[in-house]
Amino acid sequence: MNGRSDLVLYLRRSREAVWRAVDGVDEYDARRPLTPSGTNLLGLVKHLATVEYGYVARCSGFAGDLDLPWDDEDDEVNADLWLTPDQSARSIINLHVAVAAHTERAAAALPPDAPATVPWWREPETTFDRLLVHLVAETAQHAGHLEILREQLDGQGDAWDADRSERDASWWAAQVGRIEAAAEPFRGSGATVAAVRA
Repeated sequence: MNGRSDLVLYLRRSREAVWRAVDGVDEYDARRPLTPSGTNLLGLVKHLATVEYGYVARCSGFAGDLDLPWDDEDDEVNADLWLTPDQSARSIINLHVAVAAHTERAAAALPPDAPATVPWWREPETTFDRLLVHLVAETAQHAGHLEILREQLDGQGDAWDADRSERDASWWAAQVGRIEAAAEPFRGSGATVAAVRA
């Protein structure tokens, strides 16, 4: 393997985690807000498709013909983070698949040091492979969000993970009990976590 093939592989794996997280979810649950800020499953898929296509088609210049009408809408409404009633779940999943194919065509055609420009980055002049690194990180981060949201809906954080099949509800209840018992001594202590700052 080399750097480019590793990037494409990890981006592909992260996308697959995204698709697993929404597979089989009731469409209402996939659309509705699941956090106080309105985060929802299909909205994250729509966001990832929008971001990936924007970086590859606009910033690297590897043009495509996909239509993302909400990308030109008022940023105040965060149009890429939720579905309107006329946007079907299937259309958003299909869009994400089409964006993935577009990115893979770009990865096959462009050299690693192909120039790219991201106007909103602190250092806007970059390379195509640096865009891929960013997309791997973005997709993996949101795949994790999707897995947690899915777990809250129906207990399946990674719905296709066969290794968990022997862990039934009683196993998970006991595991949650162990974790809660380990946290209990710190209840009401007033202690806070201090994050490392770079």
